Amino acid sequence: MVPPNELTLTNIKRKKRQENLFLKRLVTNKLAVVGLIIVFLFSLIALFAPLIVHIDPTKMNVNDALLGPGEGGHLLGTDNYGRDLFSRIVYGARVSLFVGVGSVVVGGAIGIVLGLISGFYGGIVDSIIMRIMDGMYAFPFILLAIVLMTVLGTGLENVILAIGLANVPTFSRIVRGQVLAVKQEEFIEVTRSLGARDFNLLFKHILPNCSGPIIVYGTMGIAGAIISEAALSFLGLGIQPPDPSWGNILQEGRDYLQVSPHICLFSGLAIFLSVLGFNLFGDGLRDALDPKTRV
Repeated sequence: MVPPNELTLTNIKRKKRQENLFLKRLVTNKLAVVGLIIVFLFSLIALFAPLIVHIDPTKMNVNDALLGPGEGGHLLGTDNYGRDLFSRIVYGARVSLFVGVGSVVVGGAIGIVLGLISGFYGGIVDSIIMRIMDGMYAFPFILLAIVLMTVLGTGLENVILAIGLANVPTFSRIVRGQVLAVKQEEFIEVTRSLGARDFNLLFKHILPNCSGPIIVYGTMGIAGAIISEAALSFLGLGIQPPDPSWGNILQEGRDYLQVSPHICLFSGLAIFLSVLGFNLFGDGLRDALDPKTRV
């Protein structure tokens, strides 16, 4: 019989090898690295927005309305109210990333718990939870978010809550599928036979073994949340002017596409690059966590 200390040392070494292999797979994926760089840059912009720009993004000056890029000392020009477009794009990054991360945390927290309970206990509990998720799935993602925003009202917190709730069905299904597979493993049966309670089984043994798909979907879910927030703000249901959001910048600039296309161009480009970055990084994480992948 292998002594406990040697068994622990073996497990540590195996875990270290797995971590090294994961990092090697990730850094050798060029698209994933590009995505990580984009995500990192947008995160820096969002965190240090007050240090990057010194112009109030809500300050209006109608005399400087619709200036082009570089005119009047405005790097990206101004919008129809004369507000500095660069400062609005930079502060809009804060809103988008905050909504993206916040909604994934909200949706993940609820969806993971429901998925764990559904997959672990099965039976009538599983049927009830999954039928509720099926009902939510009957609505397209953005339509469900619009319905929830109509009920909750506008505002940053409600945008996070609405998009987070719309993410719950996918999180719960991903976790449920993983739990159904993991709970059949021998180590779960051994842990149960040693007297482990359900709570410990779920959160100390099963959940860590389901983390890969959750991390991948969570990363890509941030990209989807950014698009959803922009769509809600574009429709007037999300962040309300004069507070900057990439979505409401697009909405305000659509009437000036012929005379000042830069308003929509730069806000659309910000949405495109941020979503691209999270999707590329998410794809890289998926490949790095896939045991079938070979470096």
